Amino acid sequence: MSRKKVLPLTSPRRRLRPLLDALPHSFTFFHVDLKTGSGFDAVSLTFGQPDVVVNCAALSVPRVCEKDPDSAMSINVPSSLVIWLSSFSEKKGTLLIHLSTDQVYEGVKSFYKEEDETNPVNVYGKSKVAAEKFISEKCSNFAILRSSIIYGPQTISPVPKSLPVQWIDSVLANGDARWLSEGKQMQLLLNVGGPDRVSRVQMAQVVADIRGYNPSLIKPVSASSVDRGVMSPADISMDITKLVQTLNIHPVAYKDGAKLTLAA
Repeated sequence: MSRKKVLPLTSPRRRLRPLLDALPHSFTFFHVDLKTGSGFDAVSLTFGQPDVVVNCAALSVPRVCEKDPDSAMSINVPSSLVIWLSSFSEKKGTLLIHLSTDQVYEGVKSFYKEEDETNPVNVYGKSKVAAEKFISEKCSNFAILRSSIIYGPQTISPVPKSLPVQWIDSVLANGDARWLSEGKQMQLLLNVGGPDRVSRVQMAQVVADIRGYNPSLIKPVSASSVDRGVMSPADISMDITKLVQTLNIHPVAYKDGAKLTLAA
């Protein structure tokens, strides 16, 4: 198999710094403005047509999106990226893997399927729905992945934000993808998450059980009593049957994942 040219996109640059420090100097990095598309021409000249683009770039803090909906839409709907990809040969067909969110769902029921209606309750979710629609209409080769809470071991060079399991562990301690398209085009939408439906309280209880912390330290509160600065969907658990059937993978249960995370 020939080597694939993979172009990952993420933002902002300060979040990339730990990754840049950990990667070999032979890697080439580009600054791209997703609002205007500035910088993509430099990628074309140096990199050529990528085989795969993994788009993780987003304005992803819901309360920030709520305060600046124009920026949320212009960044989260990858119009400049899609236009740039359309300038290449369709015969080769770059695969666009786009990271979406479970917040496209309204949150009024459990285990949403990909075919269920999207009815987001905040600007962040609305921008992600708009992105999915734009990609579906304009791209011929794509996979959209609706992610849930992302957790796992710390990266090679630590990221500058709290990871969920590690954050729960630190609070309680103080008493307070494997597949690529081989030439075959696709138009795919998948829910991506674990097999469990767990609340944040249950996540904390699992960490307490693994570590042997006092479970009384965990004080459940009503979600409506927490001011996040933005409306949040109540239950956006997702049905991952299609993910399992399509990719023939079996995501680990949260308890097993938490054990692996804390053991790393």
